[in-house]
Amino acid sequence: MGTPAAGKTALAAGLIQKLLKEGLRVAYFKPVAQFAHGREEDDDVALMRSLLGAEGDGGNGTEWSAVRMAGPSYLSLGAQRDDDARRHVRRIFEDKAASADAVVVGGSAYPYAYAGCGLDDLSLAGELGANALFVFTADNDFRLDQALFFARSARQAGIPLLGAVLNNVPRPLLAKTEGIYRPVLEREGCPVLGVIPRRREIASPTVEEYVETLGGELLAGENALDRLVGEVVIGAMTADSALTYFRRSADKAVFLGGDRAEVALAALETSTSVLVLTGGLYPDVRVIARAREKNVPVLLVHDDTFTAVEKVGHLTRRLKPGNAAALSVTLENVETYFRWSAVVEALR
Repeated sequence: MGTPAAGKTALAAGLIQKLLKEGLRVAYFKPVAQFAHGREEDDDVALMRSLLGAEGDGGNGTEWSAVRMAGPSYLSLGAQRDDDARRHVRRIFEDKAASADAVVVGGSAYPYAYAGCGLDDLSLAGELGANALFVFTADNDFRLDQALFFARSARQAGIPLLGAVLNNVPRPLLAKTEGIYRPVLEREGCPVLGVIPRRREIASPTVEEYVETLGGELLAGENALDRLVGEVVIGAMTADSALTYFRRSADKAVFLGGDRAEVALAALETSTSVLVLTGGLYPDVRVIARAREKNVPVLLVHDDTFTAVEKVGHLTRRLKPGNAAALSVTLENVETYFRWSAVVEALR
């Protein structure tokens, strides 16, 4: 369990691969599933199904998830506390556990999500008697506060605390994470099982994921949607200073109004993964022509710049079935930076 952009799915995928490699029978279960628009299955379930195959249901045909929820407006859509739903979650979990050495349980976007109907991660961990593993990204001190808060909440609720993993840590913050965050967590009785540096191969979203999140109209670069986006830059500078400014960032998504042709052209002369033109304003034909020459995707959206940037604020790479290179990185991270033996010990 943990927060968005912390890399919970990547850690789970790496751990599952490692446990399989160690000869354990592994099942996966996501009690509360969310289905993205147009998809027939929760993304995490689809990924774990590809890793585990038929064995992922515990070998006895049990479901991979128990409850389908509608996101942050779930109460408005009629969801309420349902003891039958919790019992259903427990039945599926027990069926899986009966024929597996380890059941990896996937949490919701936030540990407190769906608390209004008793289906938050902490409540379900208590219901299932599961060990809690918190996954956070240590990019500022408030993230540490989150980890401490949830660890204390778990302890007060009587939930076994396996520990915390500080994941997707920006490399400039690794020394602070090891020297300050780790000691604070461990002093508070929360073992740190790993400090995992950020790997762009599994952390940076693709242009395709930007298109899916923002919608809009793709004007160029249709065959370059697999490019990774390292950071977001807002093209609010003058045309004269744009080139110097853009050269400071690589693999960036540049957000700017469609009427700012000179700034857009400057962005295309630097390492840009995608141009996002806001306000529904079609760009100068020179921008489209240059983008096609450079094979840079150009996305036209009707949102204003602030709204569009806000929509991608928590966007991270969505691991997909069959992406062998990315899945190999998740296994490498677990073997190199995560004390996976603590998980095996907790299963005994």
